[in-house]
Amino acid sequence: MEVFNKFYSSVSNTVSQLSGVLPGNPVTREFEATQFIASAGPGLLWKVYKGYKKSTKQEASIFVFEKKQLDRWTKGDRDIMLETLKRGIVQLTKLRHPQILTVQHSLEESRESLAFATEPIFASLANILGNTENMPVPIPSHLANYKLYELEIKYGLMQIAEGLTFLHNDVKLLHRNICPESIIVNQQGAWKIFGFDFCVANQSASGSAPFWPFNEYCQAMHPLTQPLLDYLAPENVLSATHSPSSDIYSLGMVIYALHSTGHQTLGSVGTDYTKFKRFVNEIRQLQPSRLSCVADGLREYVKLMLNVTPELRPDPHQFLKISYFEDVGVKTLNYLDSLFQWDNLQKSQFYKGLPQIIQKMPHRICIYRILPCLTREFVNPPMVPFVLPNVLLIAESSTKEEFIKYILPVLKPVMLIQDPIQILLIFMQKMELLLKLTPGEEVKSDILPMLYRALESDAQQIQELCLSVLPTFASLIDYPAMKNALLPRIKKLCMTTNYISVRVNCLLCLGKLLEHLDKWLVLDEIIPFLPQIPSREPAVLMGILGIYKLALSHSKLGITKEIMATKVLPFLIPLCVENGLTLNQFNALVTLVKQMISKVETEHRAKLEQLNSIQNESKSLEHNLPSTADTLVSPEAAKTSTDLDKVFSGLNMDTFSHSQPKEKPDILPTMNESRNLSIEEKQRIAQQQETVRKFSHQPQPTAIPAPPKQIRKPVDLTNSLLQSNLNQFLKPTNQPSQQSTSNQSLPTTTNQYNPTGITPNYSYQNFDNQLALTSNAWTTSPGNFNNKWANNQTSQSNVKQDWSAFESLLPTANSNQNTNNNVKKLTDNEMMDLLS
Repeated sequence: MEVFNKFYSSVSNTVSQLSGVLPGNPVTREFEATQFIASAGPGLLWKVYKGYKKSTKQEASIFVFEKKQLDRWTKGDRDIMLETLKRGIVQLTKLRHPQILTVQHSLEESRESLAFATEPIFASLANILGNTENMPVPIPSHLANYKLYELEIKYGLMQIAEGLTFLHNDVKLLHRNICPESIIVNQQGAWKIFGFDFCVANQSASGSAPFWPFNEYCQAMHPLTQPLLDYLAPENVLSATHSPSSDIYSLGMVIYALHSTGHQTLGSVGTDYTKFKRFVNEIRQLQPSRLSCVADGLREYVKLMLNVTPELRPDPHQFLKISYFEDVGVKTLNYLDSLFQWDNLQKSQFYKGLPQIIQKMPHRICIYRILPCLTREFVNPPMVPFVLPNVLLIAESSTKEEFIKYILPVLKPVMLIQDPIQILLIFMQKMELLLKLTPGEEVKSDILPMLYRALESDAQQIQELCLSVLPTFASLIDYPAMKNALLPRIKKLCMTTNYISVRVNCLLCLGKLLEHLDKWLVLDEIIPFLPQIPSREPAVLMGILGIYKLALSHSKLGITKEIMATKVLPFLIPLCVENGLTLNQFNALVTLVKQMISKVETEHRAKLEQLNSIQNESKSLEHNLPSTADTLVSPEAAKTSTDLDKVFSGLNMDTFSHSQPKEKPDILPTMNESRNLSIEEKQRIAQQQETVRKFSHQPQPTAIPAPPKQIRKPVDLTNSLLQSNLNQFLKPTNQPSQQSTSNQSLPTTTNQYNPTGITPNYSYQNFDNQLALTSNAWTTSPGNFNNKWANNQTSQSNVKQDWSAFESLLPTANSNQNTNNNVKKLTDNEMMDLLS
């Protein structure tokens, strides 16, 4: 984010500066400037901005001249300078040549500035050689410590010479100011001629000898309104003439400046015209030692180019023929620039030999000079198989940043090309390189779909290469893509291919992908698929066997005993009798089968032992608990059960025997229910067992007897009365004191009623806490009554009755003396019950 903020701030500042420089300039309507990158022209007065065209987003460079830079000059010099700059750009706009800077938008003038747009440039040669006047501060990073390679100098000089050939021979134009400030290096590293401010056109008629008017150097004028003295030919002073050889002298001085220490010119004249005149005289006897800094193959030609006599200097065409340019790198770059003139056969032959040259060239030249020429061929599909290996070779020596910026954008459209099929093959061979340099998002969006297409291809070699590289970036593939896109394609290819090698490679690919899959994806997608493979060749079987072994031994995966017992072993055991297996293959197969059987046995026995221990513990708990519904078993039945148990004891069928107590369903699960006990179920069972155990250790509760229920027995009045009368007869009659005493023990009430008017004789007897009533005799009246009350007496129920007549029926005091203490006094209601 910090880097982004810095970039945003720099862009904002640049745009704001440019908007202040170019208010109302028509160039700003079509072009957007983003970064101040260089300076060029006389005195480096032109500021160069990196930008793009708004309508097409095409990259461009915007040259801006701020008129305020001339405020310190006199008005005459300002006017001359403005006219000179305008004339130079107008002349540049008219020229079209590969070695002349290409103008995209012609010069526009506003009150504050001049501006025009060109092809994207890197910098001027003066900037590259260390002249940073009128440059941003700090110096742009792309120019810091920039050094030119010898190959760049060679090819650059050759390009300038070709440009001069065009100017002198075709246009009949003298440049008159060939210097580092007038040479532009574009974004691809090509050198272009710029700065036609002091050029002179031919004034003679066609067919006649060319004539270029001469303007003598004027010391009174500002130095920037005239050619640089350091690169000005001596004949301008000695003979007041100029010719195409004058530009050759200037080129020779540029060559010296390129090789000299500190990039100084031979005379270091600067703007001193007097010093320049002295140097012209000195150069007549130029010592070879002063040119020792120049390369060996070029030194003698530079001395010839700096000769005072113009006629002795080589022309541009002769200069291009010297042995210095007989270099493989120079020829290669030259061929790349002229590729559009060749047919496909010539191009293919050139591209086949290009990898050997690329390996010997500086990387910067490969990135900025060779790569753009190669990528232009991607629009021609038949040539892509020849060009693509060279592009990927350059990528091998590139950093990840360079690959993302310069190479990946041009490779993305090529990844979509399916014909010719060799394109996919080349990508498969270089897949490791692509995966190393490509960001993860681009791998998912561009490389992975290309691999899907490779799996669906009909070419065996492409399929095998794709299967071999897939595991190398399996970690970059997300789970949905792996499950829904990649695995189905691999399985389909394995099922439908006619090549055993492809099928085996499918199995090997699946085996390498296992560590990137989860357990359930393997159990659901891979394990059930293996038995469906139609072929039974030993190589295929060994591939299947390898997947089983990996899944079985992998710590993260594993195969459950249920799947081994029901799916895997029924498939593997018949394979043990395949006739095509070698001894080693058979041993490997049998070893795996035994391992699986042992694993099933161990795991299932452990589970059964666990269940058995739970059942035994449950049985012991049930025996300890009191049972309220125990069933008594006769000795004969118990003996019969014991005999049966002995018969079946060797069959391990105790669990299913009828003599075993049933498990309580709410305490422990049955055998079928406990096949897969989860940890929560085991905790619940253990908690229930603990509860049962606590209750089993508590003492049995003692029952509290209920109070005996008194049962009232019915009273036999007849027997009681008979017994009472009999006792009455047996006792003496003259005992008044006893009778009165006895009468006091009988409660009397005023509410009792005698329906018959008979005076009965009562006596109390205590038989088992029961009250017995005896009567001597009843004299009934003709009146009829029902239960308690007679119908004819209901109206008298509230009349107080006289019960004195009953007193004669009560026993005397002597007869009841022994029982008076236990006599229970009857209430009125009880008395009425007795009478009812």
